[in-house]
Amino acid sequence: MTKHGEWNHIEIPVDDPARAQRFYQAVAGWKIEPAQGFEDYWTYQSGPGEMGGGFGVRGKTAGNVIRDYIAVDSIDAALPQVESNGGKIVTPKTDIGFGWYAALLDSEGNEIGLYEAKAQS
Repeated sequence: MTKHGEWNHIEIPVDDPARAQRFYQAVAGWKIEPAQGFEDYWTYQSGPGEMGGGFGVRGKTAGNVIRDYIAVDSIDAALPQVESNGGKIVTPKTDIGFGWYAALLDSEGNEIGLYEAKAQS
């Protein structure tokens, strides 16, 4: 499990999913699979036991720029720190079934995401 403050997901927006998948499979050797329960979203892993991410349709199931996600213990605790430290919340806390995410601009204008996993039962 990813610890607080670690990168845990890199989301790549694409305009042509089939073309992008061919590109990353050929260039990086990634195995890309449809994300179960998420239309127009595919996941990849960059290597055995390594970090991975997803491909979403730009502006529909992904943002407009590559978004790196940071794991946090609590999005509810992290979000108030965003604006009080010069950032801006772009997407509020959103439930995705197995966890929550939020998107923000950091103090330098870079878009990043926060991710909190739901407790495993």
